[in-house]
Amino acid sequence: MTSPAAPARHRVPEAVHRRRWAILGVLMLSLLIVVLDNSILNVAIKTISTPAPTGLGATQSELEWAINSYTLVFAGLLFSAGLLGDRLGRKKVLIGGLVVFGAGSALAAFSGSPAELIGFRAVMGSGAALVMPATLAVLMNVFERDEQPKAIGIWAGGVGLAIAIGPITGGFLLDHFWWGSVFLVNVPIVVLAVALMLWLVPDSRDPNPGRIDPVGVVLSVTGLVLLVYGIIKGGQLADFTDVTVVSTVGAGLAVLAAFVVFEKRSDHPSIDVAYFKNKVFSAAVVAIALVFFALMGVTFFAVFYTQSVRGYSPLETGLLLLPLAATQMLFAPRARLLVDRFGYRTTTTAGLLVLAATLAAFATLDGDTPIWILEVVFFLMGAGMAHVMTPVSVVIMQALPREKAGSASALSNVFRQVGGALGIAVLGSVLSAAYRNGIEDDLGLLPPGLRHAAGESIEATLAVADRLGARGEPLIGAADDAFLHAMHVTALWGAGVAVLGAVVVAVFLPGRTPTPEEEEEKQELTPATDR
Repeated sequence: MTSPAAPARHRVPEAVHRRRWAILGVLMLSLLIVVLDNSILNVAIKTISTPAPTGLGATQSELEWAINSYTLVFAGLLFSAGLLGDRLGRKKVLIGGLVVFGAGSALAAFSGSPAELIGFRAVMGSGAALVMPATLAVLMNVFERDEQPKAIGIWAGGVGLAIAIGPITGGFLLDHFWWGSVFLVNVPIVVLAVALMLWLVPDSRDPNPGRIDPVGVVLSVTGLVLLVYGIIKGGQLADFTDVTVVSTVGAGLAVLAAFVVFEKRSDHPSIDVAYFKNKVFSAAVVAIALVFFALMGVTFFAVFYTQSVRGYSPLETGLLLLPLAATQMLFAPRARLLVDRFGYRTTTTAGLLVLAATLAAFATLDGDTPIWILEVVFFLMGAGMAHVMTPVSVVIMQALPREKAGSASALSNVFRQVGGALGIAVLGSVLSAAYRNGIEDDLGLLPPGLRHAAGESIEATLAVADRLGARGEPLIGAADDAFLHAMHVTALWGAGVAVLGAVVVAVFLPGRTPTPEEEEEKQELTPATDR
């Protein structure tokens, strides 16, 4: 008589295991608002740039900072936030992050000036940094190993969903409420998420947490802020050789170099720079940063094109952006089919070349181009991005040992955020400089002080034209022409960056991995003496 087999030992307590899918729903709700916030803001930037009482009268450089203050703080704190969750408990840090994010959202909604909005967006970024790594860490602790891939896939789908619904939600709110509603909408979601989290989510921590690296955090954030400030200032002045611009960019690069040196010598670095000795890993990280460079930069100028030049409402703009997000959701899960057939190198190179072509296509758009052409461009752009982001994410995770998976994932996320921030800073500054050069001659009749302010962006010019009444009507056509020229120049810059990315992945990413069947066939065809 044989004894019965011992039951499989579950790592997750039974009470937690039973409610694991409900816990995943709460984690996705938390993740949704963090990702939603940036995509929802994209359609609001034109409204925020409108003078009070409709908006805040933010200049183009202030708009860039409103987006980047969130992104840079988020990226700079991401590693330390993960370690904080390991040390204090993931549930505590997750709830704390949501509370900080909700408070920052409420304050941002009632900002009285662009400077206040920039500051409160930084507060939101610090909260988001606490939320993002904690959601994935909790997920890994409530699912058994065999269910983790499925749970992570659903978790990642929440990011795609947020990117897709963000512009539409923002457009709907702006059509019915004031600009602050795009931030205030976060508050009730935060309250619901915190309540559900207190009820459902178990706490966990790492018994051997890593040490936090405060010096590394300060150096990385300081260096990035100086670098981005210099780039944005160059666009604002339309002069990248100005002493302020050169000195600030130089200081930013020097601080980032000091950060790299410090991390190499630290025994508890935020970023293990030794990872970058792996050329495949480095190329994949560069590729994912360049995709977000293009995505954030293009979205920034596309909103002004659709709303300021073409006259579409925020909601219509959100709907026009839908193909860009929807195709990423459609093709991202299927990108592996092309990878299986053609390999990582060919798939990602082709994806980046498609991205470059769609960016270049923006240089052909005018004020009366049929809108379906823009939709086709967005569709192809989303398809190209999907065939870069999915393969390189896999390459990043596989390029390092399995025990380094958490660090690889966090590093990938940091470079996405930094790539997006630089995309807005660089392409936004090129747009600003090209626009000022294009509109300068048409502003000659304005007083000198007003002339400088009116030349910073199309919204600033249109605001001056509106105040001048009939005398300002010629400025409207000139503003449209100057913006279209600036958009064409900016799009070609973006296309050039994408081509550079294609060269990097074509040189360094691995090709097609033979299937087990092909390996077996190769072995059979190889003479025994050659084996």
